[in-house]
Formats: sequence, C-alpha cells, structure tokens
Amino acid sequence: MVELEKVRSSNKQVSTVLPPGLVAVYVGATSGIGELAMKALVKHSVQPRVYFVGRSQKAADRITSELKALNSAGEYIFIQADISLITGVDKVCQQIKARETAINLLVQSQGSMDMSTITSEKLRFSISLVHYSRARFIANLLPLIQESTGIRRVVSVLAGTKEGNVHVDDIQGWNIPLMSMRGHLATLVTLTMAHFAEHAPTVSFVHDFPGHVRSNFGREMKGVLKALGKVYQVVSPLFSTPGEEVGERHLFYSTSNRYPARSRNPNVVVPLPIGVPVAKGFDGKLGSGVYSVDGGGDECGPSVVALLGDLCQKGTVEEVWKDVAGEFIRITGVEAI
Repeated sequence: MVELEKVRSSNKQVSTVLPPGLVAVYVGATSGIGELAMKALVKHSVQPRVYFVGRSQKAADRITSELKALNSAGEYIFIQADISLITGVDKVCQQIKARETAINLLVQSQGSMDMSTITSEKLRFSISLVHYSRARFIANLLPLIQESTGIRRVVSVLAGTKEGNVHVDDIQGWNIPLMSMRGHLATLVTLTMAHFAEHAPTVSFVHDFPGHVRSNFGREMKGVLKALGKVYQVVSPLFSTPGEEVGERHLFYSTSNRYPARSRNPNVVVPLPIGVPVAKGFDGKLGSGVYSVDGGGDECGPSVVALLGDLCQKGTVEEVWKDVAGEFIRITGVEAI
C-alpha cells in the first residue's frame, strides 16, 4: 500500500508542479467517489476548469457551490445527461469539444447494479454505463487528451485488480452468474484501456478499485438485490474508507508519476514521493502505461497479470474492441465523434 501520508505529500505538490488551468472531465460525479475525487482536485489545483457530468441538477447545484467554496478561482461546468445512452455520451462530448482544444484528465465512475433494464439503444443498462459508456467517452475525448501539453491521463473507477474470466461471446453478461460479473466487467475495462493505450502511448490509463466506500449502492436495484443494497447502506459506515482519503487517493492516481504513460514525454506529472516506486502495469512491466490498482494504490498481483497476459496473447483485446466498435457503429454510425 502507498501510505496515505505519502499520497498527501504528493498531492500538495499539484498546485506548484502542474500549471494553472488544468482541464478535467469527471463523469458520474454528482455523488460518491466521483464527487470526492473531483473535490480533491479542485482543492489542490490552481484555476482548474472542471466539467462534471451527471443526472441530478439539484445535486450539481450543491456541488458547484461547494467547489466554489474550495477554490473560487476555478471554473465549474455541469452537464446534465443520460450517459447510459451512447448518443447521450456524444452530446456531452460535443459540448466539451466545442469549448476545449485539449484536456488533461478524464475520470469516470458511472455505474449501476440495475441488471434488468434495457436501454432504448438495446444495451443492458448496467453494462452500458460501466463498459460501453466509458469506452465512448475515451474514444471521443482521447484526441483532446493527446493534445494536452501537460498531464494526460484517464482514470476509471471500478474493480482494478479484481479482473477475472471474460466471456467474449456474452459481453453484456446475459448468462453470466452475478458472482462472476465483477471479474468479467473489470477485465472488460482493463482490456479496453489496453486497446486505447496502443493508439495513445503518451496517455496514462489507471483502472482502480476504490475499496469500500459509502455511496448510493443499491439505489437502482430491484427485488432481493435492492434489499441487499439497503443492508449495505446500513452497515457500510462500519468498514468504509473515509471520504477524504478516497478523494486524496484518486487525486494521486490522477497526477502522480507512479502511474506514467508508456511514452514519458511530454507529460508533466507530480514526481514520486520518496520511497514510492513506479508501478507495474497490468502486463507486469514497470511503467507500461495501463495500470490495474487496488484500494491502496498497489498494482495487480501475479495471478491477474498472468490471466490478462494470456487474454492478450489470445487476441481478446481485439475481440472486446470489435464488439465495442460494432455497437457504436450500430447505434451512431461511427466509432467516435
């Protein structure tokens, strides 16, 4: 584990190492981990311009007020959207691209445990949010991230280090047992990042598991799962990671040279704290550009490295992307806007 004090010491350098005017996009940031991560960035950066995407205008109004209190010199733009729809993602990205020529940071934490709803685009609601929506945001915004003269990074919050067997013949998980879904989805997220990293070696990709965090878990569940969600809400304060720590750790994932891009230049990142090494990527190689990390910021272990390595050798990255691209073209006619 990366000690919390070292995380904090790194984050304190954000305001002096990174140039003013950092541009960040937070998706799924009107509650939970996304909100905590965004507030940590705003607290530590100079004149940030932050776009945050979610469904609730009421929550956004509250958060905007709190962001201004944390850093009055920043600019905070809320975009209300249904990002379970690929066309909804495109509308958000069109608004951002109309205003920006470069982006430093994309952080995504959108998700749902609603496994029964089907979107109007004929995608399973939960899988659309966790997998297809996240992939579409990266596909649409990656050219702007590559244009940045400073830090270039994508962070996805889900289940890093929890990767498991992936079912390329059932990407949406219609026939996958619930207990196997986390491993399936985690692998989809990591392998999708690996696809993008091949085309953008100066961008760093981090897939993290946040640990146990108080959130709206269970809000959209139905039946027995909804009851389990309510139980979780009651007992989670007993073992959850404090919100302040969650925010600090996600700022560390977003800015530290512990997670560098495969090609270092021209990235400007916060230097490593004393005693903290560069992380190994999901392929087991130091600083290889795509990282699967746990709640303490440590990289995935040998068994996960072996699993993902075997999948890469079998061409699973290409199979996963073929499915993603096929759905994008079916829904919108293009792989990206």
